[in-house]
Amino acid sequence: MRAGWRGSDAVVHAASPGDANTAAYDETAACAIIGELRGTSKRFIYTSGCLVYGPTGDTPATEGSPLRALELVRFREALEREILDTAGDGIHPVVIRPGWVYGNRGGTAMMMVCAAAEHGVARYVGDGRNRWTTVHADDLADLYALALERAPAGSVFNGVHGAATTLIEIARAASEAAGAGGRVEAWTLEDARSVLWAFADAIACDQVISGEKAERELGWRPSRRSIIDELRSYRSATD
Repeated sequence: MRAGWRGSDAVVHAASPGDANTAAYDETAACAIIGELRGTSKRFIYTSGCLVYGPTGDTPATEGSPLRALELVRFREALEREILDTAGDGIHPVVIRPGWVYGNRGGTAMMMVCAAAEHGVARYVGDGRNRWTTVHADDLADLYALALERAPAGSVFNGVHGAATTLIEIARAASEAAGAGGRVEAWTLEDARSVLWAFADAIACDQVISGEKAERELGWRPSRRSIIDELRSYRSATD
């Protein structure tokens, strides 16, 4: 893998095991990439996430907003800084913070669909009024391509598109996609934590995020359908 990094024009780090080892693996991988790219002026795009902002309230978080990361991703605050600081070491670092990614039958929303298909109801954590800011996987891929071409060294971009959507709306659409008739069920945060640990707090986090910087500075033009329309299309495909 190190030889591949050395021989490439740029490195994009977007891998994560999504388990208790995430922080250790992420930090190890990032440090190894930095070691190989130092002094080469090559681009290193690191995938962080919008959960580093924590709950935002009604004011959309921008790339300049304070970071109040949830426990699940708290390690990323320091790791982002370390990566961005490599601009002084002959690396061209860029950080992308995606929102909740959906599309192509993947992402957390698809996990809700699968669970609803199994249990006949889609669960949401908390009261369902919290909002997710999302991005279609294909639009996010476009953002990475633009970042490789145009992003300045040391820059940060949110990868989100469209209006924030309440979790209960997403759960209903997931239920419909699963053929469960739109049936949903509340899952208390305490009970969800006993199963999902810190990920429960991520699901319940209320966020409104702005993706305007990427559109303005990189010319990003996200155009894929919303998370609700995407989930509804899954049901239509099976009718």
